[in-house]
Amino acid sequence: MANNGEQMCVAKGWQDAPLIDESTLEDDLSRHFYYTLGRDKVGKSQLYLYNALALTIRDRLVARCRATKQQMHSEKRRKTAYISLEFLMGRALGNAILNLDLEEQVKLALNNYCAHIEHVAQAEHDAGLGNGGLGRLAACFLDSCASLALPVTGYGIRYEYGMFNQSIENGHQIEQPDNWLREGHPWELSAPEQAKRVKFFGHVESYTDKNGRIHRQWLDTEDVLAVPYDVPIPGYKNDIVNTLRLWKSEATDEFDLGEFNAGSYSEAVAHKNLAEQITMVLYPNDSSENGKELRLRQQYFLSSASLQDIVGLWVSQHGEKFSDFADFHVFQLNDTHPSIAVAELMRLLIDDYDLDWDAAWQITTKTMAYTNHTLLPEALEKWSVSLFARLLPRILEIIYEINARFLAQVALAWPGDVAKQQALSLIEEGSDPQVRMAYLAIVGSFSVNGVAALHTELLKEGLFKTFYELWPEKFNNKTNGVTPRRWIAHCNPKLTQLIGEKIGQDWVRDFAQISQLRRYYDDVKFHKQWQSVKLENKQRLVDLVKARCGVEFDTSMLFDVQVKRIHEYKRQLLNVLHIIHLYDRIRRGDTANLVPRCVLLGGKAAPGYYMAKRIIKLINNVADVINKDPLAQPYLRVAFLPNYNVTAMETICPATDLSEQISTAGKEASGTGNMKFMMNGALTIGTLDGANIEIRDAVGADNFFLFGAQAEQIEGIKQSYNPLHIIHNTPDLLNVMQLLESGHFNLFEPGLFDDIIGAIKSPHDPWLVAHDFDSFVQAQKAVEHAYQDQQHWTQMSILNTAASGTFSSDRTISQYSDDIWHLEALTTSSSADTAVSNSKD
Repeated sequence: MANNGEQMCVAKGWQDAPLIDESTLEDDLSRHFYYTLGRDKVGKSQLYLYNALALTIRDRLVARCRATKQQMHSEKRRKTAYISLEFLMGRALGNAILNLDLEEQVKLALNNYCAHIEHVAQAEHDAGLGNGGLGRLAACFLDSCASLALPVTGYGIRYEYGMFNQSIENGHQIEQPDNWLREGHPWELSAPEQAKRVKFFGHVESYTDKNGRIHRQWLDTEDVLAVPYDVPIPGYKNDIVNTLRLWKSEATDEFDLGEFNAGSYSEAVAHKNLAEQITMVLYPNDSSENGKELRLRQQYFLSSASLQDIVGLWVSQHGEKFSDFADFHVFQLNDTHPSIAVAELMRLLIDDYDLDWDAAWQITTKTMAYTNHTLLPEALEKWSVSLFARLLPRILEIIYEINARFLAQVALAWPGDVAKQQALSLIEEGSDPQVRMAYLAIVGSFSVNGVAALHTELLKEGLFKTFYELWPEKFNNKTNGVTPRRWIAHCNPKLTQLIGEKIGQDWVRDFAQISQLRRYYDDVKFHKQWQSVKLENKQRLVDLVKARCGVEFDTSMLFDVQVKRIHEYKRQLLNVLHIIHLYDRIRRGDTANLVPRCVLLGGKAAPGYYMAKRIIKLINNVADVINKDPLAQPYLRVAFLPNYNVTAMETICPATDLSEQISTAGKEASGTGNMKFMMNGALTIGTLDGANIEIRDAVGADNFFLFGAQAEQIEGIKQSYNPLHIIHNTPDLLNVMQLLESGHFNLFEPGLFDDIIGAIKSPHDPWLVAHDFDSFVQAQKAVEHAYQDQQHWTQMSILNTAASGTFSSDRTISQYSDDIWHLEALTTSSSADTAVSNSKD
């Protein structure tokens, strides 16, 4: 039965409100600027004009979002909830304008204010809802779901503070709060009447009903409200607008009035503060017990609120009949963070809706699907049983019951093999027993997927080998992809225009068509146009680097870029050693055939990650020495871009010549930066790791610069690894190490890089930096040789873009839908009534 608000809506006919079209855009912008925001002039700041424009665009999104929801809920339709602790959305304005096809109308409307879209858009803050590839992938997936008209809702957390703003002081990373909401977020719509109560703490008791059935009750809990904020996600020119629902934590009561009246103000507001802490900051440091508790609270808060939302909607429409619930719902768990959803769905079905265990488990294991994003065992989250018992006692009970029943299956599969049971148990025994969250996700899901071909094989052969032996049918691969709307059409308008002139504009919707660019491989006129676009994009990056770093890049040089989270396995350190090698060559006068290059690095190190932060310091010290050396100026310039984010990448990837994807083989699950660079015509230098393998297969070995040990060789190398021997027998590396050890890059900071030097020399270095150095140098020489022939380099660049069709997130999401979700597309507008023909190839 509809609630009173819904009945009013039907009575007044608001559900049939027409879509707002572009004809009123100019008037709507003025209305919002003058009346909604109460402004009478633009002034120096573009903030109010940006907000007015955002509200104007949002009006159009909301109308389409309402129509999309009506279509999703008007009949029983299979739907997916994409649950992720991160959504790194970037700026929303430009993407919305592109997907609604409003570029020209917006330009005309802004003319009245003597303003340009590019300048107005700069007033928007990047939404601080993620910190790296995991969150950006989730954002790309939401774009593709809407563009493919799939009924998918994203669920995440509305963090008040993002990971952190990064600045560089004396070469060191300095973390500052990322208060991205300080000036509001005009894209969201709150729905406080749909808030959910999430339980914490308390204890569990049993009671027996009149039929003699025993039930468990979670009592005396400290509840928190989860208040939803909805962000519209527009599809590309198809009038479909899906929703990203973000949860904000609030206290159930403002304060205890009795305590307040007694003068105990701090105690009265303590619960309110504790509640609001849950969504205060993205990914708290979990090195302390308080940090661990807050991180687990976030994960349960997200999972519980999201599942309550979905189950509650089902009950409101169909009553408490769950016999066919699994036929119409899929919960995609984006990595291990929301794996607690498995136990929470069991709790809701058993405790709140009185299903028996077997019925609830059948629903859970038919609706949960798990994506794994890591090959690093330490990244598979584990939480102490004692923390679980205190914070989530009922959930821990359910996990123990799941485990007991699962281990009975293991015993049947491997009779008498106690070691196998211990290895697969959801509980890791020891002095401080731990709950293995990834194992919970695998046991409770019908699908477990990796995110690149090699990654999935390594999961099956290594990390989850025994689970694969038990349930081979669960495991599948879904190679990641990125949305071509943001990562070419939006961020590289000149290239978009050029491609459109040659092959038409349908490639933005059907990215498989990008392969038609191969026809222009030998077209000399097209080569010049391609080079001209790259030069313009390089100038944009030159301006950014000058403004942010104070370093003057030169557009005539090779632009060599590595931007990503700072981590030892991603091997920014190997890149720095190569930079030092180039500097050493210059200082020795070995400049024959040396291609002048500008090297850009960027990325954030986790605040508690000592070695990553030390590597940032090394990068900046090396850059400072090189950029001040007049001998180096004609050949080499180096910069570290602070506060790397989505918006910065939109300038970086169109300008890049060489994409550094140099992780130790077998450590990077997939990578998505490699795909963004490839789409924009950059060539890749990389190891056979993650999606690099598929990129190389797609573009051809001759158009990819390969180096380094392969994944299957790593263990053999480690058994007799002797980096000191390698250093003394590799003259180039010996020279580099002598410069490092002499303190050349830390003359007034003695001993600063001793830990880095020790890590390179250590026979236990898991990243094999010294081992892969010489191979890396040789591959870089091949880069220099190729770049000297600009016609050939341009051909390779064109081929990289032409071969990038398979790395569209549209292809990835089509595979998720076909193989896991089994969704039926919504009806779209006539402008997009042709299905994406090749997205499922």
